[in-house]
Amino acid sequence: MTTPDSLTTALTSRIVHAIQAAGGWLGFDDFMAQALYTPGLGYYANDLRKLGLMPGSGSDFVTAPELSPLFGRALAAQVGQALQQTQTHEVWEFGAGSGALALQLLDTLGEQVTRYTIVDLSGALRARQQQTLQKFGDKVRWASELPAAMQGVVVGNEVLDAMPVKLLARLGGVWHERGVAVDAATQAFVWQDRATALRPPLEVEGAHDYVTEIHPQAEAFVRTLADKLQQGAAFFLDYGFPEREYYHPQRHMGTVMCHRAHQADADPLCDVGLKDITAHVNFTGVALAAQEAGLEVLGYSSQARFLLNCGLAQLMEQSDLAARAQASKLIMEHEMGELFKVIGLTAGEPWAALGFSAGDRTHTL
Repeated sequence: MTTPDSLTTALTSRIVHAIQAAGGWLGFDDFMAQALYTPGLGYYANDLRKLGLMPGSGSDFVTAPELSPLFGRALAAQVGQALQQTQTHEVWEFGAGSGALALQLLDTLGEQVTRYTIVDLSGALRARQQQTLQKFGDKVRWASELPAAMQGVVVGNEVLDAMPVKLLARLGGVWHERGVAVDAATQAFVWQDRATALRPPLEVEGAHDYVTEIHPQAEAFVRTLADKLQQGAAFFLDYGFPEREYYHPQRHMGTVMCHRAHQADADPLCDVGLKDITAHVNFTGVALAAQEAGLEVLGYSSQARFLLNCGLAQLMEQSDLAARAQASKLIMEHEMGELFKVIGLTAGEPWAALGFSAGDRTHTL
């Protein structure tokens, strides 16, 4: 049986060898990719429990579909409209977690969906998804890569934040790429900076030291999706900011964060494989990558406004007090309502998407 100690020991050894093979230094994006996705060992590729409401379950964090089933029921209103507008019948979900969102969407949309395809790199989560969704039989399928061409509505809840990022550090007025090396004495992972020509997409005002991220993988993913999505739409829900907020002079510590046992910390170099590593999403970068690759932006808003536009308030009115209390966390400003954002994209001519009918912030991107 794999134990946490044996898992992190094996993964640490694997990454140490990768660093040595790379000449003693690995860019943070490569380190993050190995920490999260190394087969059988990385955080998203091992068998340890991740999703759950409370630390007592052995979980590390909760996402909106586990918090309240009303999340998926509200989102279904937007997905249903998108299926109708694009004249498609398939839903593609990236990073489906426990399968809770798929269950909520399938239960709500019914015959509007003829096929539901989950693209997920985690074998352990796939097994959990299959158990959750078994009643839908062969309507649900799993894929490990995208086909040459796609049609349908794409959904990604907390997917973009788990894509590896490059770390940049401005030190003494000089920009560096921050990577990972191995301390010769302790064999522990340590930060190491190298001068670089890379820059954030906006100039960061001031001369103070500054750490931030750039997101080539997330933007490449969006371009790939745009290339393959011949007919349909896509909706991504995640925590993040438009570019001017992301690279604000006061946000000088970056946004990389780790999650374990419902506690957050800012040290991705320890306990590799045992905790999630994330970074906030630059939604301006996502929108530009999509547009450059041929998609149109349907809208951009806070999660609270998006869900309210999709009928969450009415769903809450029909629910008992406990269910309303849980669902309120989806829209409360100090919970998920403001930090989480939603961006909608479409192949072809844009249309008036329900989720952005009020409070659209596309002009801020």
